[in-house]
Amino acid sequence: MPTRRPRLPVLIGAVLLALGGSVAAQDFPARPITVVVPFPAGGPTDVIARVLAERMRVSLGQPVIVENVGGAAGSIGVGRVARAAADGYTVSFGTLGTHVVNAAMFSLAYDTLGDFEPVALVARSPMVMTASKAFPPENLKQAIAWLAANPDKAIVGTAGIGSSPHIAGIFFERETGTRLRFVPYRGVAPAMQDMLAGRVDLMIDLLANSLPQLRAGTVKAFAVMSNNRLAVAPDIPTVDEAGVPGLHVATWQAIWAPKGTPASVIAKLNAAVVDSLADPKVAARLTEMAQDVPPRDDQTPQALGALLRADMAKWLPIVKTAAAKSD
Repeated sequence: MPTRRPRLPVLIGAVLLALGGSVAAQDFPARPITVVVPFPAGGPTDVIARVLAERMRVSLGQPVIVENVGGAAGSIGVGRVARAAADGYTVSFGTLGTHVVNAAMFSLAYDTLGDFEPVALVARSPMVMTASKAFPPENLKQAIAWLAANPDKAIVGTAGIGSSPHIAGIFFERETGTRLRFVPYRGVAPAMQDMLAGRVDLMIDLLANSLPQLRAGTVKAFAVMSNNRLAVAPDIPTVDEAGVPGLHVATWQAIWAPKGTPASVIAKLNAAVVDSLADPKVAARLTEMAQDVPPRDDQTPQALGALLRADMAKWLPIVKTAAAKSD
């Protein structure tokens, strides 16, 4: 049987289409870029995104517009970017919550591993373990000993089932062999108010949320759940120093593009992020917000992809445990 050959116009069209995509990638960016923040305006992710976007504009030579698309724990905004054109003009901020926790807690219309291209890790935010002034222990070792002797007695306030404080608490239980009583609140603020009133014993939360109370001396800090002390709170020991090495919990902020975005476009976006994080004003602003700027080697797309895979392996079983306990 003779083989039918494609007609010449079809071949020419395919070649022109490929060349057009290549030229478009080379000319990137030729118009404004939209960064979707999957949370309401004014929150930590929104502020970080706006600080970064303003500086990226300088590197890219085009406006970088932040658009807030909140709802469903961030999955609405992230889903929008998953469906966007893979041309680099619509990218998303993503967090440990949107890309790891949501994958275990919800039935998503997208795959956080397969439907995005990693661009760059922007910041990490270690969590800190704090306690009510009425809670008897004075340091982390004493707290673990007290919790071991009093299972299910300590009340731990969280920002809701499946939230980062809840997941961190489940991890703490597993690593220390203790048992806690988790009480979900509608956010961090009401949980903190109850801890100030002595109705909550412990919280594990982002340092940025706890820092005002720590500076005021109204709560006790047991440890930063990191292997490095933080510049904004240098007096708080790390968990490694406090006697529980490896009890590390940190959320992160990163930029992702739709799957299939050309490598040259990813490279230009990544370079803009790297330039921005190297700016002393940007770094100082992030530090003020209790964010840890990652080392240069951790700012590559490859490093971000590896971080996501590692966090999936580490946190998915813990998130599923948290979900099962809430049933």
